Amino acid sequence: MTVAPETQRPRALIVTVYGAFARDVGGWIAVADLIALMAPLGVDEQSVRSSISRLKQREVLEPERRAGVAGYALSDWGRHLVAAGDQRILVRHPPARLADGWLLAVFSVPESQRSQRHQLRSQLAWLGFGTAAAGVWVAPSHLLPEARETLARHGLDHFVKFFRGEYLPTAGDHRAAVAQWWDLDALQQTYAEFIAVHGPTLDAWSRPADDQTAFADYVRVLTAWRRLPYLDPRLPVETLPAGWNGDRAADVFFGLRDLLADAALRHVRTLTRR
Repeated sequence: MTVAPETQRPRALIVTVYGAFARDVGGWIAVADLIALMAPLGVDEQSVRSSISRLKQREVLEPERRAGVAGYALSDWGRHLVAAGDQRILVRHPPARLADGWLLAVFSVPESQRSQRHQLRSQLAWLGFGTAAAGVWVAPSHLLPEARETLARHGLDHFVKFFRGEYLPTAGDHRAAVAQWWDLDALQQTYAEFIAVHGPTLDAWSRPADDQTAFADYVRVLTAWRRLPYLDPRLPVETLPAGWNGDRAADVFFGLRDLLADAALRHVRTLTRR
């Protein structure tokens, strides 16, 4: 029931393992146990050690010994990232309503602070904003609380002013404008690739299998899925092209989560029991 091969970096897989399971097993995983967990995902010991070293440098993980055993726990920053991601990644939200209007982020960053300008653009793009014009980014209005919190956390909020409003097209409809603000063709293709890789896994799981296989399949699909809710801000249905793949991709992910998450956690608890 393993998915078709795809490129998933060991570091991304480890972040998924910590985000999905560490909080349920005491917030800490021994290095030896992590190496054993990653083996069925095709990640060898050297890659595990190299990846956790990089995650330590990025202050996502922090080393901790328990009863003389070396391991890593999520840092305060890592726990915040995981908690913030739960709502985006693991909750199936309805699409935005066109009647709720749009959120505009208008910013101006001095040339002397060019690095902050790049960081600001990166954060807005990661949140799911589209580009309406130079220095003007747009998103469904429901993103306001998350946008405020994220930009404040990165010290970028003082560059940005937010407005809520209604788009009034002079010709055509919202669909044409949204297609200019977001690269919907690329997102549609990304969803199609996700469905092609992980859809067969959902079909195969009509038959029971062992907990280790459930763990490996769940970590793979969660790693592939967790960036998609950030690329797609749940645009109103009226603004999307016909045959939008987002709903089918969500069906695949949440279907696999319902089938695999409990068995995957059981595998982690069994392997990390000390």
